[in-house]
Amino acid sequence: MCHSCDSPSRRSFLKTVLGIGTIVLIGGIDRHFAPVANATVSAPSIVGCSTWGAQSPKQPITVLSSRPTKIIVHHTDTANTTDYSLSQAYQLARNIQQWHFNRGWIDSGQHFMISRGGYVLEGRHRSLEVLQGGLYHVRGAHCDGQNDVAVGIENEGNYMSSQPPAALYDRLVALCAYICQQYGISSSQIYGHRDFNATDCPGDQLYALLPQLRQDVAARIGDGGSTRTWPIVQRGHSGERVKTVQYLLRARGYSITVDGIFGSGTESAVKSFQSSKGLTVDGIVGPQTWEALIITLRNGNTGEAVKAVQSQLRARGYNLTVDGIFGSGTESAVKSFQSSKGLTADGIVGPQTWNALVNS
Repeated sequence: MCHSCDSPSRRSFLKTVLGIGTIVLIGGIDRHFAPVANATVSAPSIVGCSTWGAQSPKQPITVLSSRPTKIIVHHTDTANTTDYSLSQAYQLARNIQQWHFNRGWIDSGQHFMISRGGYVLEGRHRSLEVLQGGLYHVRGAHCDGQNDVAVGIENEGNYMSSQPPAALYDRLVALCAYICQQYGISSSQIYGHRDFNATDCPGDQLYALLPQLRQDVAARIGDGGSTRTWPIVQRGHSGERVKTVQYLLRARGYSITVDGIFGSGTESAVKSFQSSKGLTVDGIVGPQTWEALIITLRNGNTGEAVKAVQSQLRARGYNLTVDGIFGSGTESAVKSFQSSKGLTADGIVGPQTWNALVNS
């Protein structure tokens, strides 16, 4: 696996990985979740842990009660072997798990791995089961600061100077499309490890392919990727769009007042958020910042992002209380709004619905 994982920040993160804290833990129960309704992207063939011979995890796997919001692409930083066999993929998965055990981790850090021969394998136990349900997320150990919110995909090989084989890339597109569908993640929310940590991972060549990967995934799931037209919101502006930005920033942990006025405090928070995402730090909420800022929501979610949706819908005449609770009333209003805009009326506030809300 990528050598950057030996960094001091990664080692310090082990304390978090090994702890339970206040996160919901579904222990060693063999719990299965219902499949996502209205799925259109077929699940790629994924080899489960038991099939490739994984050892049991050292501690119960933590299943979080929230969905991931992004995908992070890695390379294993291992030799670019020409052994494209299934047995090679199995052996690499076993090696990775043992390397991670040696670091004191409870299991393989990544959720999934793709071999150079194009085989997709489950990494951390329960990742496949939970992905099939599309409701929860297995806490990983693949990217410092992102393990509770991102699905990690390891790609066999070193891609600093070489490009991945076609078979690997094709499977990466298929796997990312399926993950995006299951969790309602925008294709724009596919990142490289280096976007968040000081590392070369996933290699210069694979990282350079990420814009193409986002486009290819967008074509599979039909979400438009980063081609949506977003309004520009910046200092001096006021109104409902500014409120939406402020609510979403609060959902990301920024302590700002939701007053609909884009002043210095909001600008400072936007710049901080942009910096954290590797975006141009200009304090202007344009297409890239919108795509990074939005959070996919559905019935059962709570918090500041839900308030943003409710406030937008109220401004459009829907009789809703802005209480941050996504219940049946909010879902009904979302469906009505989606129908009025010619969108799929599924009650899920994904990228297309967010885009319609802030452009209306």
